[in-house]
Amino acid sequence: MKSLKKVTFAMAFVAIISTTFQCASPKVAATQFEIQTPFNIKTVSFQEWYAGIKVGTTGLNVYLPVTNISQNVTIDSIYFRNLKGKLERKDSRYVAVLQNTTKGYTFKKSERPDDYPFTLKDYECVISYIENGVVKYHKITQLNEVAGTYYENGPPSIYLKAASSGMATLDDDED
Repeated sequence: MKSLKKVTFAMAFVAIISTTFQCASPKVAATQFEIQTPFNIKTVSFQEWYAGIKVGTTGLNVYLPVTNISQNVTIDSIYFRNLKGKLERKDSRYVAVLQNTTKGYTFKKSERPDDYPFTLKDYECVISYIENGVVKYHKITQLNEVAGTYYENGPPSIYLKAASSGMATLDDDED
C-alpha cells in the first residue's frame, strides 16, 4: 500500500511539474504563408555569381518581377538557400544580391544558421512583405536558374543610391 501511495505521489508530482515547466519552445514560431498576395509575381529567377580571386566569394542574384502592387504594400526581403537579403526595386522588378557565407571560389550552399526561420528546398524561396504595417510571408515553390556570371571585383552593389544631379565645383561664381 505504501508503494502505491509513493507511485501515485510521484505521478502527481511529475504531472504538476510538466504543466508548470514546458519543454523548450522553438526559436521561430510556425509561419503562416499567404496564398494570395496583394501583387502579382511573374516567373522568379536566380543566377549564381562568382567573384575574382582578390574578392574570393560567391553568391546569388535573385530577380523578382512584381506587377500590380498595392499602395499599402512594401516588398521587403527574400529567404533563399539559407541566405537572406533585402529586395530593392530596380526598373520593373525587385533584385536581391545574396552573398554566400562560405569563402571560396566555387559555389557551395551556405549552412543553415540556427536562427534561420525557414526550411526550404533548393528551388524554393520566401518573400517577406509588409501590408498595412503587418509582416507577411509568401512561399514560392519554383525558381528558374539562369546562367551564372563572373564579377572580377565582386558583385556590383544594387544598393548605391543615385548621385545628386548637381555638380559641386570649387570655381568662384563670377557676377
